[in-house]
Amino acid sequence: MTTSPATSPADTVGTVLRETVGRVAILTVSNPARRNAMDTRMARLLTDAVTTAVADGDVGAVVITGEDPAFCAGGNLTELSDADPARLRAVYEGFLAVAQCPLPTIAAVNGPAVGAGLNLALACDVRLAGPRARFDARFLPLGLHPGGGYTWMAHRAVGPQVAAALTLFGEVLDAAEAQRVGLVLRAVDDARAAALEMATRAADAPRTLAVTTKATMRVTAHLQAQVDAVEVEVRAQAESVRQDAFRERLAALQAKIARSDQPND
Repeated sequence: MTTSPATSPADTVGTVLRETVGRVAILTVSNPARRNAMDTRMARLLTDAVTTAVADGDVGAVVITGEDPAFCAGGNLTELSDADPARLRAVYEGFLAVAQCPLPTIAAVNGPAVGAGLNLALACDVRLAGPRARFDARFLPLGLHPGGGYTWMAHRAVGPQVAAALTLFGEVLDAAEAQRVGLVLRAVDDARAAALEMATRAADAPRTLAVTTKATMRVTAHLQAQVDAVEVEVRAQAESVRQDAFRERLAALQAKIARSDQPND
């Protein structure tokens, strides 16, 4: 296990901690004094941390979390107060880096995910919610239009009615309610530990296969007919059976089956 900050140890403004456990990179947005608020600097650090994880061939999955007690309590309001489109896009780069990550990603939501923090959670493939998790869009009450692709992500994650309840009507969801409406996969006692356990399963798969499968899922999600999905999958599946990873795992499975079929003495 290795841990390193994305900035120098003397930097107390905020950082993104990078920790590697097995083949899982855990990226922790860390500025607890500001409840891990997202600004252009933090977004750049997050982008760099995701890029570093993807570039590491030994990493097979990524967990995104926040320094307790929050996941991410939104954008930096001081910076937002005079933000122009260019600055807003710079903040969005952090969400987009997570959303576009080719590796499997899990959000370990350990506390409030507010505004930009909800964006960060939605950018991940899967979300797990700890006991202190709260999901609060909070854009309209601040007089702020949603950004960062929030409306698109929310609609795809929970459908039009729940997206409207969160966005237009100010519904705030705890972990149990977020699970009920499908915003998170599960409510768990320890979001980080549960995310690490789940991410390890993804990371144990051949890395190229996981990347290809995630890319395929993104393509087939927009298709209208199963037969079209078959045509997308058939080439990738045929390629996978020619790989050493498949042959080795198939041989191991066949040997295990053969051993289980042997009579006991």
